[in-house]
Amino acid sequence: MVRFPSRRSTAIAAAAIAALALSACSTSQAASPAAQGGEPVDGGTLTYLEHQAYTSLYPPAAGFYPNGALVNNLTARLLHQDPETLELEPWIATALPEVSDDATEYTFDVRTDVTYSDGTPLTAENVVANIDLFGLGDTDRALIVSEAINNYERGEVVDDDTVRFHFSAPAPGFAQAVSTINSGLLADASLELDSEGFGPGNAERVIGAGPFVVESEQLGTSIRLAAREDYAWAPPSAENQARPHVDAVDIVIAPEDSVRIGSLTSGQAHIARQVEPQHEEQVTAAGLELVAAQTNGVNNGLSFRFDHPLLSDIRVRQALIAGIDRQEVVDSIFSDGYPLATSSLSRTALGYEQQTDAYAFDPDRANALLDEAGWETGPDGIRSRDGVRLHLVVNEALPQPRSRDVITLVSQQLREIGVELELFQGDQAAQTAASSDIDQIQIYHSMVGRADFDVIKSQYSIDNRNTLANRDAVGEPIDAELESLLRQVASEPTTEGRVAAAAAVQAHLTEHAYVLPFFEEPQVYGVQPIVQGFETESVGRPSFANVWLEG
Repeated sequence: MVRFPSRRSTAIAAAAIAALALSACSTSQAASPAAQGGEPVDGGTLTYLEHQAYTSLYPPAAGFYPNGALVNNLTARLLHQDPETLELEPWIATALPEVSDDATEYTFDVRTDVTYSDGTPLTAENVVANIDLFGLGDTDRALIVSEAINNYERGEVVDDDTVRFHFSAPAPGFAQAVSTINSGLLADASLELDSEGFGPGNAERVIGAGPFVVESEQLGTSIRLAAREDYAWAPPSAENQARPHVDAVDIVIAPEDSVRIGSLTSGQAHIARQVEPQHEEQVTAAGLELVAAQTNGVNNGLSFRFDHPLLSDIRVRQALIAGIDRQEVVDSIFSDGYPLATSSLSRTALGYEQQTDAYAFDPDRANALLDEAGWETGPDGIRSRDGVRLHLVVNEALPQPRSRDVITLVSQQLREIGVELELFQGDQAAQTAASSDIDQIQIYHSMVGRADFDVIKSQYSIDNRNTLANRDAVGEPIDAELESLLRQVASEPTTEGRVAAAAAVQAHLTEHAYVLPFFEEPQVYGVQPIVQGFETESVGRPSFANVWLEG
């Protein structure tokens, strides 16, 4: 984690922030002079501003950052991943797992002293029930399979404190998978919920064994997390081994940037997520700290859906890449915390392989490629062929920073080579629905964070996010070689094999001009000076168990 020192519901969010800030001030305990900057002080309520409301607290659906912020603090996992070293350590498991030579069996010993916040015990049977659900999904309840778990077959209760998991093919990423929020363990009652039961308005029904519990929820406006008094099973590396220092965390939804940043800099809130680059100077000028946490995964960028008639010719895809000036995008819209991408994967991601000179800006080459492909420039400057305009549509990636601004600039750049790029507008539900239809969205703007080799499979496989729309009408991959390479990343039993497979995927994406990565996307937080011990997990989601308020 790198530190840089120091729309519609605006009125509702502002009112909620003000009320919660007053509540936080009234319950906070003053630190003694010796404690300031030194020993943690217990008490008080942390006010945390979130950019968007959560959509689901079902762990496999927690990749959306507002979901993950909650699941990360409500649940415990079998293992914990150090956010700096990315090494794994025990958490609910008493040790790292025993793994078969071919990585098709994992055996864990689990703690017997852990309880869920509803008082029920965390047992071997419960652990198996969790992983069975996450690894297999449940179509009847509209619960998806976790994209972090591959080749899952079944779980087995060996004895009261031992569980074993079986796989139909090597699953070398499973140990890391059970350290992620996607494998957050839930009480038996929560495992009975359907997709709607994990949705907005039902947060209090999602029972975990983590350091916090949902105390109350104001739908679409705020959620209060209360510290769990008897929490005593933090990972060994955790600085705080007992209950959280703060009594509560008020998570307030503040979509409007001016409200979120203004409330933070005026002292009405302690932490705000998604400080946009244009607001960074305002935050630091107010004496606050910027925390930019790396996401260690697939970079922020564009996926070209190559099966669409307008993009099926590789020369068109190559022209799009050559016609976009990524450096201008980064320099004019972002800050130093957003490094220019050099591959589809971040340089901090496992399996990263640099794609030298793959994304060079060269408008002359772009024009030549489009000429060669038969696209002729019309009187309005837009190219056409056989009466069809070169008109492409891209989604607005609402969870990503400044997506609209990025696409606006890119559309201006592409117009210079005769390509018309339209931004699909709409809320998150509309974006999600349209993005599954190649006739509506031909270019997909997104990223995904995960500190494991499997992240590249999560982004591009037909079994996961499938951002390239690489599935035909009968469900088979259109580019079978790409799908095979992605499955190798998830199934090679050795680290060396996974490194080679990840490199092959990146090379394939480059060779076929399937993607254009923009930058390595961080999660940027603004943090008040009185906040101590703020941390994030391995892909930048907030962890509140060690936070305390100074003064």
